Amino acid sequence: MIKRFFILSSLCMVLGVSAQKSHTVVQGDNPYNIAMKYGMTVDELLKLNPKHKDGKLAIGDVLTIKTEKAAASVTPKTTAPEKVGTIAGTPVGKIILQPKQTIYGITKQYRISETDLRKLNPELDSHMKIGDEITLPLTSIKKYGGDQPTVTTTVTKPVETPVEKTVTATPTSAVEGETYVIQAKDNYYRITKQFGISQQDLYALNPGLEEKGLKPGETIKIKRSNSETVAETTNSKAKIDSGNESSSATSNNVTVGDDYVTYTVQQGDTVFSIVNKFGVSIDELIALNPDLSKGLKAGMVLKIKKQDPAYVKKNGDALSVVLMLPFGYSTNETQYRGMALDFLTGAKLAIERNARGGQKLDIKVVDSGNEASFKNSLTQINPENTDLIIGPFFKSNVIDVLDFTKNQKIPVVAPFANTPELYNYSNLIIVETNNQTYADKIVEEVKAVYSDQKIYVVADTKKENANYIKAGLEKAVKNPNIVIVNSPADIQLDQNMMTGQSAPVIAVLANDDLGEAFANKVIALSKEVQGVKAFSMFYSPVFEKKVDDLSQASLVYLMDRKINTDGSFEKEILAAYKSKYCKTPPKYAIVGFDVVNDMLTRENRKGEIFKQMNKVQTQLATKFEFVKSKANGAYVNTGYRVIRLVP
Repeated sequence: MIKRFFILSSLCMVLGVSAQKSHTVVQGDNPYNIAMKYGMTVDELLKLNPKHKDGKLAIGDVLTIKTEKAAASVTPKTTAPEKVGTIAGTPVGKIILQPKQTIYGITKQYRISETDLRKLNPELDSHMKIGDEITLPLTSIKKYGGDQPTVTTTVTKPVETPVEKTVTATPTSAVEGETYVIQAKDNYYRITKQFGISQQDLYALNPGLEEKGLKPGETIKIKRSNSETVAETTNSKAKIDSGNESSSATSNNVTVGDDYVTYTVQQGDTVFSIVNKFGVSIDELIALNPDLSKGLKAGMVLKIKKQDPAYVKKNGDALSVVLMLPFGYSTNETQYRGMALDFLTGAKLAIERNARGGQKLDIKVVDSGNEASFKNSLTQINPENTDLIIGPFFKSNVIDVLDFTKNQKIPVVAPFANTPELYNYSNLIIVETNNQTYADKIVEEVKAVYSDQKIYVVADTKKENANYIKAGLEKAVKNPNIVIVNSPADIQLDQNMMTGQSAPVIAVLANDDLGEAFANKVIALSKEVQGVKAFSMFYSPVFEKKVDDLSQASLVYLMDRKINTDGSFEKEILAAYKSKYCKTPPKYAIVGFDVVNDMLTRENRKGEIFKQMNKVQTQLATKFEFVKSKANGAYVNTGYRVIRLVP
């Protein structure tokens, strides 16, 4: 029986933790996060690995580590599931993460959308190691869990979740009436109105809440106890956010200096939450704070490299959003009109959805025309009263918008343009995952199966992707024999010099329009000899049509968008689109919904979208994992999915 495994992007890879005394470096690893993972200090890690004493690591390096803590944390549990409580009235249980399980695989197995899974597991991305516990609906565990190891708990009475206007008490120092369990439909406005508390006081009572947001199932304080006082908020925070810093300005736990700010670590902070909050890299943080190698503790005062001023929302409750789409009505040009109209239908669905949820929106649609007439469309935008610009589609136009809004630093979202030329703009959000990210993943995948086979890379006319993959493989594998060809027909089986028999090869497709020819060639080679391995940077419909044959070559291919039709969120959106437009959403309607819904859900009432960019979100089909291209650079999406066909 053919099985298909969907594995999320490299940033969400499952990292195995076992009782062995080594760790293989993967993408994203650095000495600090490896040391933290195994309960060590960076000094201890580097002493155990003297050849890496300079801290420089390469993917595939094998490090010696201490494993007492790591090994103890992954003891398998195989007891039957028990109810561990309820969240929003739904009985839940927990499974123990096993090797090769991924977020996407869990959603498929347990028939749950990724949105619902993340609601049950707010810290999901940092809890995807073997042995970690994942919360799921109890009915799904019983129905679809099979032999999946689950958790037995000593809790015998379900945790009661309060209905609206009901407050529960925590078993800590707070007395009854001071805490509240967040519900699935809650937002800041609803909670503050329900309990008669200002949003500023809510943040003061719950340090870190503003940054991490409201997460269903978590308990927050909504009233101060007799021993507490709530700090008055001052205008100093607004000054920091707007970039009007002075050497003596302070705001709660942040102090601003000439070249850096200092930040007092709060309970619940992590290194990753801090680097995302301030838009710095881990290396920059450690360089200014060497004591971090001993671990992060509440109360520590950290130096943070000063970044560009953060964007501050304009006046008014409504979020002012401009959509710049190339309809071409003003120039009577229809080249991109169908694409723009489809994008708009998906965008409208997202806008209506967020408006129904209580978000106040002021939407303006601008016809960006063609590249030649584009600058005329800028006159329709008032940068003094705009909070977010989505579009335009083309790189040169995106640069024009960035230059036009450079004084206001308005967040600009580029749905399709992605080139290094754009990475220098700190207020730019790039949605498309670039080819280099895909190529890096292909190199990683090939390296994992390589054993002296000849490697063929099928190129396009520019050969840019092929040359990049070849250079990466020459560094990643030993004694590489790599040939770049222009057609899948040029791929030939190798010959064993000792026996004269045909030997399997590795075939890589770096061209996005030769999928069918590539598939047919790989299938033919697989029938001649076993062991042929195939990889593709791009998706082709033929891969799904010929899944049985291609699985014999263990084809691995990458996709930027894939709809999980089993998810409740996805079913809801698809049904809503069909009800509204009497058809299933085409490609650019899906992109329009995903981009607009993702951006609007990252916004809060202050319009602080950049503070929410660390959230990993999957919309209808697109996975969004944004990383900073550089300290003061653009946010670039690195999300994608890996599809493996296994015999």
